[in-house]
Amino acid sequence: MTADDWKGALDQLTAQSKGKAVTIEVLDREFGDQHEVERLPFAYATYDPKDDVAIIAVGGDARYPVVLRHMVWRPDEIDVAAGPALRIVERDGTTTLATFYDAG
Repeated sequence: MTADDWKGALDQLTAQSKGKAVTIEVLDREFGDQHEVERLPFAYATYDPKDDVAIIAVGGDARYPVVLRHMVWRPDEIDVAAGPALRIVERDGTTTLATFYDAG
């Protein structure tokens, strides 16, 4: 997928993942693998071409009213897989993985 396709793909992922929970992991060569959030309500995913940033947001509901935004500046790759799952790779190789689950 090219950078021109990223916003549309993430908008589609947002539409089909409403009501799901998401786990966000960051895989970093320097700092190791880290969970940022685990099975929190998915709010949205988007790409802003003007600022060249991909955003995954969680929360914003009655149980978790605060919205947490994970931002990836200047991504090299964004892939959406069936399941659904999302992979964002930064220029230095740091990878963000978002895995979706049925809420419940």
